[in-house]
Amino acid sequence: MNQFPPISKEDMKERGIDQLDFVYVCGDAYVDHSSFGAAIITRTLEAHGYSVGLICQPDFRDENSITVLGTPRLGFLVSAGNMDSMVNHYTVAGKRRKTDAYSPGGKMGLRPDYATIVYCNLIRKVYKHEPIIVGGIEGSLRRLGHYDYWSNKVRRSILLDSGADIISYGMGEVSIVEIADALASGMNIADVSFINGTVYKTRNEEDIYDAIKLPSFEEIKSDKRKYAESFSIQYKNTDPFNGKRLYETYDGSLFVVQNPPARPLTQQEFDDVYERDYMRAWHPVYDAAGGVPAFDEIKYSITSNRGCFGECNFCALTFHQGRIVQARSHESIIKEAKLFLEEKDFKGYIHDVGGPTAQFRKPACKKQMKLGACPNKKCLHPEVCKNMDVDHKDYLSILKKLRALPGVKKVFVRSGIRFDYLLADKDDTFLRELCKHHISGQLRVAPEHISDNVLNKMGKPGVKVYDRFIEKFDRVNKQLGMQQYAVPYLMSSHPGSTLKDAIALAEYLCKHKLSPEQVQDFYPTPGTVSTCMYYTGLDPLTMESVYVARDPHEKAMQRALIQFRRPENYDLVKEALLREHREDLIGFGPQFLIPPRKPSQNIKHEEKGNASKRTSNKTGGAKRRMRESNPKNKRRK
Repeated sequence: MNQFPPISKEDMKERGIDQLDFVYVCGDAYVDHSSFGAAIITRTLEAHGYSVGLICQPDFRDENSITVLGTPRLGFLVSAGNMDSMVNHYTVAGKRRKTDAYSPGGKMGLRPDYATIVYCNLIRKVYKHEPIIVGGIEGSLRRLGHYDYWSNKVRRSILLDSGADIISYGMGEVSIVEIADALASGMNIADVSFINGTVYKTRNEEDIYDAIKLPSFEEIKSDKRKYAESFSIQYKNTDPFNGKRLYETYDGSLFVVQNPPARPLTQQEFDDVYERDYMRAWHPVYDAAGGVPAFDEIKYSITSNRGCFGECNFCALTFHQGRIVQARSHESIIKEAKLFLEEKDFKGYIHDVGGPTAQFRKPACKKQMKLGACPNKKCLHPEVCKNMDVDHKDYLSILKKLRALPGVKKVFVRSGIRFDYLLADKDDTFLRELCKHHISGQLRVAPEHISDNVLNKMGKPGVKVYDRFIEKFDRVNKQLGMQQYAVPYLMSSHPGSTLKDAIALAEYLCKHKLSPEQVQDFYPTPGTVSTCMYYTGLDPLTMESVYVARDPHEKAMQRALIQFRRPENYDLVKEALLREHREDLIGFGPQFLIPPRKPSQNIKHEEKGNASKRTSNKTGGAKRRMRESNPKNKRRK
């Protein structure tokens, strides 16, 4: 009988476990589903014969909270959860979020800021010598010295601030099993320094072999150019086939070493990861709180691929999952879909089939699985590489098989679609099928901006490519007799974006009669090219200077320009237009962004004025009548 992993001594006793091999401390509530990192790592270790217990969202103010499962035989696993804890807690404006989708009932405050560091330090207070292995997105993207937006400073490798022994970075199924095997063989954690996909620390520089020495932490902390140079080297070594070992020096005597990335999974291994004995539910202890909101978003979605060769500069996927696309077999995907049919809550709608980019089902070109991704060239930017193997047939075949399953009413595609890759396919069949069967009224796409200057800094295709896609999308829908719309995702204040660029975007939206409901301010998170630009003012891939909007007021203006029709944005939009001498966009008519004066304000002002006059007249008349009726006033007369 399949069971949840143990979360208490009672659970251990029921399963006949005296001592766990690993205790996993996690910042998320536990959802036993393959969309959650803690579940994947736990079930992968179990599949290799290791027992794992979970302490989810321990009381970070009480060191006893991490002792409830006793001392593990091999070590502690620590993760902040599916999100960086700071992104989980704060908006880009630094405001505390009100809810946490990865906590029971969406309750905020059940994990600390910088959760990985806090949990590791908590463990170290009690367990002085037990191995601590850090994983998850927070550990992965903070594995070397990095700019931290929330403290506005360069922080050390999370390995040092946490006091952990080793980091399993990226998608850790391969490296975590190798670490477990090494520890189970009797090796000291300090000697586990040879596993790809890991970061370790040492004081013996002579033991580091075949490696690139990065600028020291002291250098990247004091010199932004050195920071950009270091990031550039790291970015060009994220590929498992050609990535080199890197190391960073601290105080001249401590070295943090990043081994090359772990190899990609084979298709069989990938299938195995997603076919483990997951309970496909949150742990029952959360039922009283209403469950874990994040699970509702993905409960009837299917992960079909991993990795992304799209390489948007503001995305951390290159640093975490890498550019080599791995895909599940059709059989594995169909098998998961059939599990939906057995659930009473399933209404016949599969919400998504995809991954970082839905239609990527294989490496970008044939050479990637032998030589790796090009370290100095992008697959889709500034244009689609001539060696790109563009083909939607495999993905479309899966969608057809899924929608043919008895009990399935509709299969949606809600993961990102790369429209430049789609346009590169000379066969329109996929786009026609997508419009006819796999969207419902709206297709969300991510041009992000329309200024080629900004798009270049984003690593996105030029606006002409987007315009061509929209024309084709509209034409196909017209041929199908369907009224459907492409809804653009847009981003404000990305490095490179000036007020002129923001105004150009507003003009584009005005011309095309678009009114975006949602706008994302650029959020500088660890592990992205764009964050390096934001901090250093340099493009680390070219070392060219980049304009960065850091002033909160200017950022507010850039955001307001995207939603220029909203009355509450009037003053910010007008200020931006006047600042850039674009009074030509102020006037009455559809070609203007805003009128000379705020109509609602004028109407209210006039109404208020008229009301005041009426009130004044009424009051004045009443006062006169009172005076006239007052005997004293009559005597004065």
